[in-house]
Amino acid sequence: MSLKPFNKLPELNTANVLLVENEERFQKKLADAIVLLENNVNVIVRLARSLPLPLENAESRPRIDLVVFIVHLNSEQSLLSAETSLKHLDSGYFLGKVCFLVTGARCGTLPYERLTSLKKMAATLNSPLLMTEDKTAEGVNTAAQRVLAVLRVAAGLVPMATGLYLSSLTRCTVPNDPDWQNQD
Repeated sequence: MSLKPFNKLPELNTANVLLVENEERFQKKLADAIVLLENNVNVIVRLARSLPLPLENAESRPRIDLVVFIVHLNSEQSLLSAETSLKHLDSGYFLGKVCFLVTGARCGTLPYERLTSLKKMAATLNSPLLMTEDKTAEGVNTAAQRVLAVLRVAAGLVPMATGLYLSSLTRCTVPNDPDWQNQD
């Protein structure tokens, strides 16, 4: 069963975000930071290792306004898990209700192919690709602020803005030039 963005009505002054991370190294810290930073609306953070979500309690589960895939570039399994989980999302989520949060991009030993693959995936899905640092408190807070900015729009809490509009402004693009990878 795929997760559908519009099968339930939104709740007043409430935003629901689903953090999907295979390794559960960063999502709890990020969830805590998101809840602490948001004072104006009720933010509900759900955690999952992968999709699909369990069928039990599906009818009582609130509408998910934003799905955030946390990908650690130093782990091949993290990228594969995100790719597999994407298959369990309804296509309506790719209208501004999905983003990728990437850690480990500064690692010098990182296989460049993983970053390239993730950029292509985000570009293909017209989804934002947010880079962050997960080792410091400042990095976690910055990541939480970025996710909250996208969540507010995806949940319809920002007047005159939609997730699709935001997605068109922040989506990842990959140049057509085959030599773009060699440029630093």
